[in-house]
Amino acid sequence: MDFTEYVGPTVAFIQANQAWAPPIVFGLALGESLAFLSLVLPSTVFLIAIGGMLGASGIDFFPVWIAAGLGGSLGYALSYWAGLYFKDSIHKAWPFSRYPEMIPKGQQFFDKYGAFGVFLGHFFGPVRAVIPVVAGMYAMRQLPFQIANVSSAFLWAAGVLAPSTFGMKWLVGA
Repeated sequence: MDFTEYVGPTVAFIQANQAWAPPIVFGLALGESLAFLSLVLPSTVFLIAIGGMLGASGIDFFPVWIAAGLGGSLGYALSYWAGLYFKDSIHKAWPFSRYPEMIPKGQQFFDKYGAFGVFLGHFFGPVRAVIPVVAGMYAMRQLPFQIANVSSAFLWAAGVLAPSTFGMKWLVGA
């Protein structure tokens, strides 16, 4: 399914219903950072387009950025807890059952970078869906995981939203 056909209508809806910008962006960021769902939902395209619309329409950037950071953090946290809870059977679940090499690649990345790997994971699509699950499977301590998770989620949210928001503000002279 090609979700990109929904980008325009989503942006138009937010422009017409500005109060919905933070909850929609929260949901998109959650989906982008949630294991498994992030593999099929291209939320980054939506978030970049929404960022541009924010800049063109004058919708306040900060509540939307906070919503994106919270959604990204929650998605990663839920993925971590899924790995922690289902550690012995996660390899049977899609997409790991279909692409079993994802777990060893995630583990290598996690072993090499540790908590910094959790931080980096938000910025790299191919490992974004795997890193928090592997961190949970290998029972990474909660505090380092959450520090890396939350800090990187908010930085990722700014990196996705801010360039198009402030670039569009500059273009339209707002």
